[in-house]
Amino acid sequence: MALAGGIALGNGEVSPLWFAEKPSKPARLLPPLALAYIGDAVFEVAVRQHVMAQLNLRPHHLHGQSTKYVAAKAQAKLLSLLEPNLTEDEKDVVRQGRNAKSGVPKNGNVIDYRHATAFESLVGYLYYTGAHERLRSLISYGFDLLDSETKSI
Repeated sequence: MALAGGIALGNGEVSPLWFAEKPSKPARLLPPLALAYIGDAVFEVAVRQHVMAQLNLRPHHLHGQSTKYVAAKAQAKLLSLLEPNLTEDEKDVVRQGRNAKSGVPKNGNVIDYRHATAFESLVGYLYYTGAHERLRSLISYGFDLLDSETKSI
């Protein structure tokens, strides 16, 4: 059963996650790439909800709009716009995500890819720590900044 603050676990507790299963370790102990893994999925849902709020709901248009946000270059830009507003703990997560050894980017350059991984690590960290209001706030603010830049071009 979904609740405003999370999922009822049946034992009187409420999970701050979308689903009842928790990660094997506390968020601060998870590897940055594991945080990026879940952060990628969480951000994808946020992007899809954002583009679904627009008027043009044709699948091709939705996909095109989504890629403007989920591409490594866009996520790197989003991180650079958000960084001045991050707490010290969040900056630590970003630094660890950026410095994590990962694969070679399929598209784009290595710097954008590392910054995108850092952004996804931050999203995963905020999700797993239950800081959903902070997560929504940062993503919403980032969407506003990216959208205003796109409109001014």
